[in-house]
Amino acid sequence: MVNENGIFGQSFTINHFTLNIEHWAQKMLTCGCGRWMHTEGVEERVHGDGTPQWFIRTECRGCGLRVGVDVPAGQPSGFVDRMMWTDDAIHRLDRMPPYLALLVRSEVEQDLRIRGELVVTYDILHRPRTGERIEWDPEAERRLDRVPAPVRAMARIELERTVADRGGTRITVALMEEVKARYFGMAAQKSEG
Repeated sequence: MVNENGIFGQSFTINHFTLNIEHWAQKMLTCGCGRWMHTEGVEERVHGDGTPQWFIRTECRGCGLRVGVDVPAGQPSGFVDRMMWTDDAIHRLDRMPPYLALLVRSEVEQDLRIRGELVVTYDILHRPRTGERIEWDPEAERRLDRVPAPVRAMARIELERTVADRGGTRITVALMEEVKARYFGMAAQKSEG
C-alpha cells in the first residue's frame, strides 16, 4: 500500500530479488536487476473502508520478478508505464460489437491522451468528452433496454454524445424521441429522394 509519504527512494527484498523504488522524477519502478518494471495489468478494487483502489501488476522482463501494488484510484504514481485498460474496462469493451469496440477504444484513448491520463477504467467508458458522468432517467433506461441489441450500443453512444455536446448530463425520454426523429427522419428523406 502506498502511504501519503510515498515509497519512493526505498528498497524492498522479496525472496532473493531486491526491488528499488526510485525517485518520482524517474517515474518508473525499477527492479533490483536494474531493469524497468513494466505494467502488466490494472484491477479496480474497493478497499475495506469503501475507498476505490487500483491493484497494479508489474513485471520485470529481465529476471521475471512480478510485483503487485495497491494504490489509491486515479493515482498511478509512476507504476503505470503506458496506457492501460483495467480488467473491468476490457471486459466491458469485449462485450461490445467489434465495429463499435474499435470506435469506442479510439475515442476513449484519444480523450485520455488529451487529459494526460494513463488508465482507462470502467467509469471512464461512461464519461463523455466533457468529463462528467452521464445519468439516465429510469424510463429512458427502460426504453433503451427495448432497443434491439445490435443497435443498442450505438444508440447509447449517440445519445450520450448528443447530451454531452449540448453540455448536459442527463438523458431523458424527450431527448431519446428527438434523436430518434432525427435519425428516422433522415432515413425517410433518403428513401423518398
